[in-house]
Amino acid sequence: MPIRMNLPETLTARMAAADRPQIGMWVCSASPLVAEVAAGSGVDWLLIDAEHSPNDLQTILHQLYAVSAYPVAPVVRPPIGDPVVIKQYLDLGVQNLLVPMVDTAEQARELVRAVRYPGTAASATPDASGHRPGPTDHGVRGVGASLARSSRWNRVEGYLGRASSTVSLIVQIESATAVANVEEILAVDGVDAIFVGPADLAGSMGLLGQPSHPDVVEAALTAIRAAQAAGKPVGINAFVAEDAERYLAAGASFAAVGADVAILARASEALADRFIASRTNESDASGPPRSSY
Repeated sequence: MPIRMNLPETLTARMAAADRPQIGMWVCSASPLVAEVAAGSGVDWLLIDAEHSPNDLQTILHQLYAVSAYPVAPVVRPPIGDPVVIKQYLDLGVQNLLVPMVDTAEQARELVRAVRYPGTAASATPDASGHRPGPTDHGVRGVGASLARSSRWNRVEGYLGRASSTVSLIVQIESATAVANVEEILAVDGVDAIFVGPADLAGSMGLLGQPSHPDVVEAALTAIRAAQAAGKPVGINAFVAEDAERYLAAGASFAAVGADVAILARASEALADRFIASRTNESDASGPPRSSY
């Protein structure tokens, strides 16, 4: 007899059950080994990124395998919110999907369709934004679960009928336009959470490279307040500790506070500074170094 399986909880389900914000980090190296090291660190979630990192379907799959033995929620970000790409990611077994550059409620509704199978529109009544679902709102996800890891090759009982409950759709708010539309985006049924990206938000505001600028911070706080009012989780990217603490204190439900490649870069630089730079300075002060022979 085949083994019958259950899927892990989504990140939004974990947040609903948690009594504190969920803290995570990026995994940008496309390395299953690094992903496993990060998964065992004690963080709550990992962002496996394919927008700004050299990840493809195979490397994402290998990282999902690598972290599956740990109590961490993997979140995967595709390079674009394309229905074909989303279908492939979901079939890999991605359960927490973070889609970049979502500026409008209409874009959000299209993403909801992309993560749902046909015939799974939520309701015939208007949603909170006043939009009335119709035939075009039924899902467009291609049906291939029996061939895919998402259903563990049909070992998850009744997967097709409840697939949408196994997926968290998180949309990224990272432009001034998105902040202006954030209440309408949050009102879309099927958007489970939003995630603020201050770096791109700063660029869209004419403040490129200044994610901690007061105007950017206020825009991020606007999105956080809107999510709280809508009763939906809100996350944020904040690699500066003071920024992270500010956003968590303001009510962020989850935060990404570091990245594997950034940690490696800064830690390796610190080693070089300690063991090379100090000796170079000593050598410069006393003349050319003597031969060891």
